[in-house]
Amino acid sequence: MIPKPVIKEVPRNPSKNPIDQLIRALVRLPGVGERTATRLAFFILRSPGELSREIANAILSVREKVHFCERCQNFAEEKLCYLCRNPERDQAVVCVVEEPADLIALEKAGTYRGTYHILHGVIAPLEGVGPEQLKIDSLMKRVKGEAVKELILATNSNMEGEATALYLKDLLKNYPVAITRIASGVPVGGDLEFTDPMTLARALTSRQAYS
Repeated sequence: MIPKPVIKEVPRNPSKNPIDQLIRALVRLPGVGERTATRLAFFILRSPGELSREIANAILSVREKVHFCERCQNFAEEKLCYLCRNPERDQAVVCVVEEPADLIALEKAGTYRGTYHILHGVIAPLEGVGPEQLKIDSLMKRVKGEAVKELILATNSNMEGEATALYLKDLLKNYPVAITRIASGVPVGGDLEFTDPMTLARALTSRQAYS
């Protein structure tokens, strides 16, 4: 079952005006303020009726048909997602990411040919998110039941991402699987003076021979 996201709380409004109700519904979406919601509402009103029906049907369809891949926890329409079903992917290498958007970003790079595992979050005690809220049990099931040779920890290089990577590294230390961490450093075209200290430290510790 797909976990419920944190929905913005909007003060109750007794108005039964359908336009007001639409605006208030749109405001609950992440990143959408009242001005944006108002523009979207009036755009929908001015658009052909087919667009409204298409949007409504698409929302209903995705809610009914999309679920978690039984293996990697990616979004899928079948038991396994398209990546897990692909025989050309290296099944022995698993890249662990925080969210489906991270998987998409790595796929766009076009160089990785292994599989993935999505945690759907990171360990964040201040927000009440612990390991039990993440898709770690299914990851352990893969490590125990599949011929996994390498786990690439590709969580973000912020405090929560680092804490999650360290937790997984400690959890998996007694298993016969190589644990690697994605390298991070100064971006191409970036200036050192504008690079944050954590990125610079990682760039120095992850340095390679220059040839």
